[in-house]
Amino acid sequence: MNIHILHTEVQDYIFEKSNNTKDLAKLILAGSPFENVSIQELAQQINGRSKAKKKIPLWYQTRGIYYPPTLNLEQTSSEATAIYKSNLVFGDTLIDLTGGLGIDDYYFSKTMKNVIHCELNGELSKIAAHNFKILGADNIKLYADDGLKVLESLDAVDWIYIDPSRRNDHKGKVFFLEDCLPDVPSHLDFLFSKTNNILIKTSPLLDIQSGLNSLQCVKEIHVIAINNEVKELLWILEKNSNHDVTVKTANINKGTKQEFSFTLKEENVNTSNLSLPKKYIYEPNASIMKAGGFQSISNFYRLEKLHQNSHLYTSDIFIEFPGRSFEIQSVLPYQKQTLKKENITKANITTRNFPETVSEIRKKFKIMDGGDLYLFFTTNYESKKIVLVCKKIQVDI
Repeated sequence: MNIHILHTEVQDYIFEKSNNTKDLAKLILAGSPFENVSIQELAQQINGRSKAKKKIPLWYQTRGIYYPPTLNLEQTSSEATAIYKSNLVFGDTLIDLTGGLGIDDYYFSKTMKNVIHCELNGELSKIAAHNFKILGADNIKLYADDGLKVLESLDAVDWIYIDPSRRNDHKGKVFFLEDCLPDVPSHLDFLFSKTNNILIKTSPLLDIQSGLNSLQCVKEIHVIAINNEVKELLWILEKNSNHDVTVKTANINKGTKQEFSFTLKEENVNTSNLSLPKKYIYEPNASIMKAGGFQSISNFYRLEKLHQNSHLYTSDIFIEFPGRSFEIQSVLPYQKQTLKKENITKANITTRNFPETVSEIRKKFKIMDGGDLYLFFTTNYESKKIVLVCKKIQVDI
């Protein structure tokens, strides 16, 4: 960590250049205007601040924040998900076994009396300590050490937070909690000897059933999406809990939040009524799709499904729904000549329970992307392939 980066003239330079990173390559070629700060260090700070603009706006707005290498910044929580997590914990002391840059811990410090930040990477620990000081978070204690070792030295805490990292890159393939560091399942008995409450953050790539198979005492699962893209799965474990698991979904978008909850027991016993398309069609947001609450949402909103595996819902009367809503203009059989007669050259295309991909359909029917028209290629409960021609309904939830 180069303290010269924190000098006023360097910070002024970083603030100016990070507002426009288009010429970053030219900037690097020009070299550093500062004797004690290399151009590589400047580029890291400029690039880091520009990436923070949407992900962690408080960091972006605050002078004196020190940015780590890009990989560390990409792996950290966003401000929106960190705030969400801070509302799940309570009590006196929380220990974060895998502290990283500390975005989560900063927001935990707003709801917990004491926060303990553990990070094996000494340089990253120093950066986090500096940023906490700049932000005025003086109730966070830092250890540049293995979080499990630090926890071993403590009597008890109210919460343990863990964001386990994957030991190697599976390139998007399914992975297991046992593949991560620390290996949470093998340490559960030890963790519960120190606390009654554990909060675990995992990648959205983790299969929910796989997580349930690996863990014990799961009380809640939170599926968090930002702008309809699932970012995190959160697992709340409570010592000796044997209750039915509650699944809570949240899709956060520009200050609004679509929420829906159900229990796994409800989902397993519920069934959905099936119907041909009616006047309106609904597509659940990404957090609900990941959570798999397909029967529960149908029952809660009293909607019918087009097909058991299509996960599209329909009604004659419009309702506000946690996802996208459309008014159906027409229902077409999936036939080449029928679609050609419609003379559709531009549309937004979605496929649900359909054998062809969006790119294959675009190529086949020469339909460009965009416009106000929405096409759903799907299968109805009679196993017939159909196309729903729709107009989107804008709803603020």
